[in-house]
Amino acid sequence: MLIGSHVNFTNEQLLGSVKQAISYGANAFMFYTGAPQNTIRKDIDVTLTKKAKELMKEEGISIKNVICHAPYIINLANTKDILKWQFSIQFLKQEIKRCQVLGISYIVVHPGSAVGLEKNVALQNIINALNEIIREDEPMILLETMAGKGSECGCTLEEIKTILDGVKSKNIGICIDTCHLNDAGYNMMLFDDLLKEIDSLIGIDKIHCIHLNDSKNPLGSHKDRHENIGLGTIGFATLHAIATHEKLKDVPKILETPYVLKEYPPFKQEIESLKSGNKNPNLIEEIIEYYK
Repeated sequence: MLIGSHVNFTNEQLLGSVKQAISYGANAFMFYTGAPQNTIRKDIDVTLTKKAKELMKEEGISIKNVICHAPYIINLANTKDILKWQFSIQFLKQEIKRCQVLGISYIVVHPGSAVGLEKNVALQNIINALNEIIREDEPMILLETMAGKGSECGCTLEEIKTILDGVKSKNIGICIDTCHLNDAGYNMMLFDDLLKEIDSLIGIDKIHCIHLNDSKNPLGSHKDRHENIGLGTIGFATLHAIATHEKLKDVPKILETPYVLKEYPPFKQEIESLKSGNKNPNLIEEIIEYYK
C-alpha cells in the first residue's frame, strides 16, 4: 500500500519532511514548500535535499510517491482583479520551479473559485491560466476534485473534464479527494461505479494522487470538513477498500485528516490501521496516549 500523509516543510525542508513521514510509518507523503496561506518562501537548500534523498533511498521511499501541494492563495478562476489572477499564475510557476529543484514530479492545485463570475467564464479562466503555466519538461499539475463549497470550480467530474479538454498540454492529471467527492455528492460506497465514470470521462490513468479522508458531512453537503479515518460518514471499510484498490495500487494515498485536540497528528495510528485492515475503535484515545 502506498500510504502517507501531509507533513511539514520547515527548517530542514525536504529532509524534515522525510523524517516526519518515516515516523508515521509512511512510504509516501505530501508537503507545501512554505505556508499555504502566504507567499513567504525560503530558497531550496540543495544540501538538505541531497540528504533527504539519501534517507529516502535507505527507507525505500520513492521520490515519485512524494507530492507537493500548491498554496491556497492561488486562484486561477477569477479575473475580476486581473493583477491578482496574473499573480496567481506567476506564483504557481514559481512553485513548480521549486518542485523541479527538489525533484518532485507532481504538484496538486485547487482549480479556483469563480467569486461572482459565471462558472463557464471561471472555467475558461482556469484553462487560459494553465495553458500559460504548463510546460512539458516540468512537474505535472494535478487538479484536485473539490467539494463545491461557495463558488469552487472542479466540484464535478464534468467540470474537471472541461478544464482538461481545454488544456493543450498532456502534462496534467488529477488528484481525487474522498472527502471532497463525498461532499460534492459522489457516493464513495459505490467507488467502483465512480471509477468507471472517471475512466469514461477523464481516464483512470490521469489519477496520480488520492487524498484519503473521511468526512464530517453527509453526502452532497458541499461543506469540505475532513474527519479522521473511520470516524466520519464515509467509513473505514470504504476508505480501506479505496486504499487497497487494485486499479489504484501505484497511486500514492495521502491522509489530510484533522489533528486530535488540534495538536496531535493522527497519521501514525491511521496508517497502521489502514495497513492492517482493521478499524481502530480506540483511535482517538491511542493518539492522545501516544503523544502524551
